[in-house]
Amino acid sequence: MRDIISRMNLQQLQREFLEYLEIEKGRSLNTISNYERYLSRFFEFTKIKNPADITDSLVREFRIWLNRQESGTTEDGRKDYLKKKTQNYYLIALRVFLKFLMKRDVKSLSPERIELAKVSERSLDLISHTELERLIDAPDTSNLQGLRDKAILELFFSTGLRVSELCSLPREIDLKSDELSVRGKGEKVRVVFLSSAAKDAVKNYLGKRNDLDSALFVKVVKKNSAKDQKADSLRLTPRSIERIVKHYAIKAGISKKVTPHVIRHSFATDLLQNGADLRAVQIMLGHSSISTTQIYTHITDKHLREVHKNFHSKRRK
Repeated sequence: MRDIISRMNLQQLQREFLEYLEIEKGRSLNTISNYERYLSRFFEFTKIKNPADITDSLVREFRIWLNRQESGTTEDGRKDYLKKKTQNYYLIALRVFLKFLMKRDVKSLSPERIELAKVSERSLDLISHTELERLIDAPDTSNLQGLRDKAILELFFSTGLRVSELCSLPREIDLKSDELSVRGKGEKVRVVFLSSAAKDAVKNYLGKRNDLDSALFVKVVKKNSAKDQKADSLRLTPRSIERIVKHYAIKAGISKKVTPHVIRHSFATDLLQNGADLRAVQIMLGHSSISTTQIYTHITDKHLREVHKNFHSKRRK
């Protein structure tokens, strides 16, 4: 039986692996698509047909090839290469695939042989509190589009939602409540909280809506836009919301790159700097591991240094 399985076509094994991720592991379609792309690139590079042909030397050759892949150019015109973090995505996908093969008793390389590249400590893109206020106040709320965009920005800062989570919100939300249930990564449901400013902004926006779409945030349909009128849904996409945030950052005179994730960072650091504990912030952000949330401690360490400097030993000469 093992000999039959080991000779199975890699394409068939890859398909069964992706189905396993979707059904048994409950991964999102976006995650499955990424895994398919990472694995396909490995198979295209190595040109192997049998899982038993995956070896240490082949993986090493693939890693060298990845490390030499150009990803664009820097601002000063120099070649830029695939970041170590991105390279690790390919290795993680391969390692998970090898674990699947092991579970199926398919002869191949041990997943423990795959070591990830060391990456430099992650840095945060942050904007100041003043810049954040300018960003949130940038939309012109005299029209429906401005009301929508104000609600998007207020909701981002109030909840710390990921852009995909905000996009998937339904129109029917209870604005009398201070909390909202969202479905995040891995289909995990968590509770986020609405500030008064966020509730007011969403209420003002919904009060001016005259469409019947079930999504909370939708395109503002122009009367002469036949394409939008015929669309099955007017729901905004993550890319659309990223463009909206970028537009208002420029309008607010912020020179830094501002994305929905930057506002998510602002949400987390604001909580921590005002005394929230790391575990609570982890839950509100929807991080599966507290180690992911610990990146924000570097920011709060700076805040604590300022507190120490301003308030410690004031009575000493």
